[in-house]
Order: sequence, then C-alpha cells, then structure tokens
Amino acid sequence: MKPEDLKTLSSEELLKRQKTIKLVSGALAAMLLILLVMGISLTIQKKRFVSLIVIPFSLLPILMLNLTIFKKIKDELYLRKNTQQP
Repeated sequence: MKPEDLKTLSSEELLKRQKTIKLVSGALAAMLLILLVMGISLTIQKKRFVSLIVIPFSLLPILMLNLTIFKKIKDELYLRKNTQQP
C-alpha cells in the first residue's frame, strides 16, 4: 500500500484498517509460531527433517508486509492528529 493511498482514506477508514490488520497479523503470527513449534517437535520425534518447518519461514514475509502497512497507517493517523490541533 502506497502512502498516497492512505492520504485519500478518511480517519475512520484508517482506524478500521488498522484494527483489521492488527487482528489478522496477530492471528497469523500465532499460527506461524504454532506451525514452527509443531515442525520442530515432529523433527525431534521422527529424528529426520520434516518439511512443515519451511511453511512458517515462507509465510513470514506476509507478516512483515502487514506490520509495515500497520506502521504506515499509524504514522498517517499520528500526522492527522497533530496537524488538526493548533
């Protein structure tokens, strides 16, 4: 998401997107952690490499992208709040 796109949205829409991204990112982070723990435990139990370990690392860029967008929305809301007050 480009910063120009954020400037066209209203503050209410930004707050809604921020809340949604925060919830989705938290759920994704929890699922990735669970997958990683499951992969490690299966690797230890079977005493061989289990390909389940690869999935959390391959989906990690999606989480990073969500966190970057969350930060951009947070910065835009902060700028709007500070420019409205005299």
